Amino acid sequence: MDEDTEKDADQNEEKSDISEPPESPPSDVSPEEATQGSDSDLDVKDPRKAFAGIKGADLYLEACRLMEVVPVSYFAQNLSEPYINLNHHGLGPKGAKAIAIALVSNAAVTHLELEDNHILAEGAICIVEMLRENRSLQELNISNNHLDTEGAEAIAGLLLDNASHLHTLHLSGNSFGDEAASCLADALLSNFQVKKLDLSHNEFSEKGGHLLGQMLAVNTALEILDLSWNHLRRKGTMALGPGLKVNAALKILNLSWNCIGNEGAQAIGDALKVNTVLIHLDISNNQINNEGVKKLCKGLKVNGTLRVLKMANNLLTVEGATELVGSVKKNANSVMEEINISNVLVNETFIRLLESAYLIRPELNVIYGEVEGSISKIPKQYPNPMKVIQKYVNEQKLQLWEFFGKMDKDGNMKIPVSIFRTAMMQQTKIHLNRVQIAELVRILDRNQTGIVDYSHLKEQKPEEKPEKEEMKEEEVKK
Repeated sequence: MDEDTEKDADQNEEKSDISEPPESPPSDVSPEEATQGSDSDLDVKDPRKAFAGIKGADLYLEACRLMEVVPVSYFAQNLSEPYINLNHHGLGPKGAKAIAIALVSNAAVTHLELEDNHILAEGAICIVEMLRENRSLQELNISNNHLDTEGAEAIAGLLLDNASHLHTLHLSGNSFGDEAASCLADALLSNFQVKKLDLSHNEFSEKGGHLLGQMLAVNTALEILDLSWNHLRRKGTMALGPGLKVNAALKILNLSWNCIGNEGAQAIGDALKVNTVLIHLDISNNQINNEGVKKLCKGLKVNGTLRVLKMANNLLTVEGATELVGSVKKNANSVMEEINISNVLVNETFIRLLESAYLIRPELNVIYGEVEGSISKIPKQYPNPMKVIQKYVNEQKLQLWEFFGKMDKDGNMKIPVSIFRTAMMQQTKIHLNRVQIAELVRILDRNQTGIVDYSHLKEQKPEEKPEKEEMKEEEVKK
């Protein structure tokens, strides 16, 4: 019994990290026993040789046996699918390693979700080693996995070498601090593949803002960056500003919940004066007051690319709201489509300014709070917009998708909300006001993607009349 126990202990010790070479088996252990007790699958340069002749689900099951973990049947059954979601499965480091082994040579999976699995840095290292070999995976979510600095360093090495095909990477909630920011920023200086990066809910501070600002000044690939729920604060955002000024790639930036204050708003305003690529900016929940808005508006008065500005839950009042709308109205080059100041109590003077702005810019939509003095009033009711459109298409003997198709220049059945809103405002046969159009957008873009996708209307049979069911649902909600 003692000899068997010692053998089991030796076999467990040989389950080393994927970066360590396999140890030679003792002379008194058979080749079969040595293989079972070794993690040789990803410890060698070519993992496929370690599992010669084993593929797909069988490869995964064998990896689970070696890792001594329970297989996830969903994963084994869907290895030929492009999308696999393993969020919240409690995989742990060993479970992540088994997943990595199975995906080394997989050519089908392009999008993998591994959020909240406690894979730790150890599991992240396994995933990284897999990505160096895999040629199909393009989107990866390993958020909320306690990766810490060690995990960030492994990922940074992958990004620095441009050694994977990833274009979308979610790293939210991994306790990344400024050390992690340093290695990730350095890697992104020369990375030309990752286009979307989520670093939200981490612990980047002012130093992190400085490092990421330096990266933005050089990086030419990143198009979407989420830094919300960090600790950049005023100085960190001020350090980020210079990089944003000269950046020529970033289109969407989320800085909400960073306590950037008025100084941060000024840094962003300065960047907007010269930046020519940013189209979507979220600076909600950042303790910006009217003074900060005035500094931000210096950029908005000349900017010609920003389309969406989210500023909800800041400290501005109707004075700041008036400044925002006024700056967009006066800027002949502005292409602004949405301003969200949903917590701001406005007044009738603001409403008149907004109406005049709408006449000049029918594509503009400003989301504000209640109107002062009319809080207790019952909102005016308008005919259901879908019912109005349905009546028209019935008279014209058309289908709903044919009606919307007339405003779809690309013919792909997907219309940007701004274009859709403008087209509806310009309709001469159907008269809908802004309130009705806003309701129509809410119905057709439920997930607020910024795109009206009406392709499902063509797939449904005319006799199903889905729009009537939609109207009934909306009436019940009201």
